[in-house]
Amino acid sequence: MTLASDAIQRPSPWREFRAGAQQTIPLIVGAIPFGIIFGTLAQTHGLSFAGALAMSACVFAGSSQFIALGLLGTGTPVGMIIVTTWVVNLRHLLYAVGLVPHLKAVGQGWKLALGFWLTDETFMVAIQRYRQPDPSPHKHWFHLGSAVAMYGNWQLSTWLGLTLGHTLPNAAAWGLDFAMVATFIGMTLPYLTTRPMVATVIVAGITALMARSLPHQLGLMVAAIAGIGTGVWVENRTGAPAHDHL
Repeated sequence: MTLASDAIQRPSPWREFRAGAQQTIPLIVGAIPFGIIFGTLAQTHGLSFAGALAMSACVFAGSSQFIALGLLGTGTPVGMIIVTTWVVNLRHLLYAVGLVPHLKAVGQGWKLALGFWLTDETFMVAIQRYRQPDPSPHKHWFHLGSAVAMYGNWQLSTWLGLTLGHTLPNAAAWGLDFAMVATFIGMTLPYLTTRPMVATVIVAGITALMARSLPHQLGLMVAAIAGIGTGVWVENRTGAPAHDHL
């Protein structure tokens, strides 16, 4: 009986991997149009077929890749493109800080792989699994399943855009990229259950709108810092832990 209970409480690595991939499917659906549009626009902005595939394979960051495309199209020096995309991806440092306590027991190879495959979507899926109270020692496999699913989807979507994008008339004007915006909204809503969380989202959103004109997408980092600072202040001011409900 105890063995059966342990089997239920501690799923195998494969089951964790499969569950992580399955739980990421709704977010994958939202990312598909984004990847197709990137593939469609890549060659018109100076990237070769192989170059576009290599960017998706090695960079694996949708917003940064779109920004890089725009800068390539205007003849921006490579050094400035690298710095700009680096600034845009600084938000991943915040994700990494949240994951560190959950990855202390895994090897360096795991950390490098999961760090490379870290995305907004995978972080949101994985952190919820890590925070569940069950004693499974294989939660990092759940994380890996989500990451590999997102990565495979991004490569496939880029390829579809490169091969079929020319058959779609003016695909960039279809507004399909709003699917990613809707995905992010859906990822955020479940967390709006506490005063600090609500304050964080409101302040970050307002700050992002006010700071959107800052160069090199610095407004994103300003908004993130302002939102986090506000959440911490509200939590300390009201004494309401971030996990307490409204």
